[in-house]
Amino acid sequence: MATGRSEGSLQGNLNGMKVAILATDGVEQSELAVPRQALEEAGAKTTLLAPKSGKIQAMKHDEKVEQFTVDAMLDWAKPDDYDALLLPGGALNADALRMENAAREFVKKIDHAGKPIAVICHAPWLLISADLVKGRKMTSYHTIQDDLRNAGAEWADQSVVRDGNWVSSRQPSDIPAFNREVIRLFGETEKNKKAA
Repeated sequence: MATGRSEGSLQGNLNGMKVAILATDGVEQSELAVPRQALEEAGAKTTLLAPKSGKIQAMKHDEKVEQFTVDAMLDWAKPDDYDALLLPGGALNADALRMENAAREFVKKIDHAGKPIAVICHAPWLLISADLVKGRKMTSYHTIQDDLRNAGAEWADQSVVRDGNWVSSRQPSDIPAFNREVIRLFGETEKNKKAA
C-alpha cells in the first residue's frame, strides 16, 4: 500500500515540465482536478486547453459540479509548446472532443513526437478517432472496451496500464495508481530530455 511518504518522494520530479490538459464541457471533475494537482505538486506547469474560451462545466458522474477556467483555446495551441498530455475522461467530454479536428491533430502530433500521454476513463475515444490505438495495450472505462478492441488495441481490465509513452486507467477509483504511474512516466521523460 502506498503511503503519503512515497507520494512525497515524487515531488519536484517534473520541475519545468509543461503539461497540456485537453478537456471540454462534461469532463469528469476528479479526473481533471486530482491528476492536475498531483502534476503541479511534482513541479509541472499545467495548461487547460479547450475548444472554447471561458469556463468548462465539470461533472461528478451525471451531476454538474464546479467549472474550470480555460487557460488557452485549443485552436491556438501548439503541441511543440508542451512536453506531455493529460486526457481526463467523462463521457460527454470525450464524445465531444473526438469530433474536434483540432483535438485529433493535437494528440497525433504529441504521440508522433513520442511525448507521454496519460488517459483515463472515456478519454481513449479521442485516441481511437485519431487512429492511434492499433497495437497498443491499454485500459479504459469498461463500457468502451469493445471500441478499443475494435480499433485494434489490446484491452486489459487493470487499474493502470503502461505501454511505451502511454499510461491509461479505468475510472476515478483508480486515480491514486494512475497518478503514481503518470508522474513516473512523465518524470522519466523529463529526465531523458534534460540528459539529451
